[in-house]
Amino acid sequence: MIFVEYEIEGHRVWWTSTGDGPPVVFCHGTPWSSGLWEPIASALSGEHTVFLWDMPGYGRSSMEDGADVTLATQGGILAVLLERWGLECPDVVAHDYGGATALRAHLLHGARYRSLALVDVVALAPWGSEFFRLVHDNASVFESLPPPLHEALVTAYIRGASARGLSTDAERMLVEPWLGDRGQPAFYRQIAQADQRFTDEIEPRYPEIDLPVHIVWGTEDTWIPVDRAHRLAELIPGAGLDLVPGASHLIQLDAPERLTAILARWLS
Repeated sequence: MIFVEYEIEGHRVWWTSTGDGPPVVFCHGTPWSSGLWEPIASALSGEHTVFLWDMPGYGRSSMEDGADVTLATQGGILAVLLERWGLECPDVVAHDYGGATALRAHLLHGARYRSLALVDVVALAPWGSEFFRLVHDNASVFESLPPPLHEALVTAYIRGASARGLSTDAERMLVEPWLGDRGQPAFYRQIAQADQRFTDEIEPRYPEIDLPVHIVWGTEDTWIPVDRAHRLAELIPGAGLDLVPGASHLIQLDAPERLTAILARWLS
């Protein structure tokens, strides 16, 4: 496995790759990082070359003050990454915000995919929980929270995305990037810059998508309810749909075996 940073549009973008076979690019969402995909990507690396990356403002990529970490930036950076990796037509698997990122890269930046798997994605209006909107409108206030209160808030927020509950290790992996002098302001920065207009811009173009698309959704997702899965499947021509009972938004942790099996079947 290799670990690399690219400088792209003023951002340091961390990525890694391993495995052998046709390329598969994994896109994470918010407030996650590529660490959420690592176990599933590892399981698929026997048959595929898997690529993981952290969006600017997330995980191990740069988190500078004042950085533009909007979906407009993330979609453009994904398109540049594919070029630098020399991937002309990879399979792409995207979760949450990564769905909008992958869709924007394809529809607005000309990124070409062999196929696209959309897993509990941000793609259709309306999106954003009540908590998300509260923070969005008051980011500077939340950014000033004492670190222990901030950690408690982030932990409670992340726990709410799982139906099964999180192991200590999983919770630590998800929470730790958002702690400290670097992580705390970055957490509120990415929420403050979230804007539904970035999906409104591409939603009318979903019927234009002309590549194999498969949608996977946890039936217990309280962050992005399962009705979005049905709506998205209706909008994208020929899209397939798998619903995973008992899984919430963190489907990678709630139903890892089921999700891995679905993706392995799809990619093959």
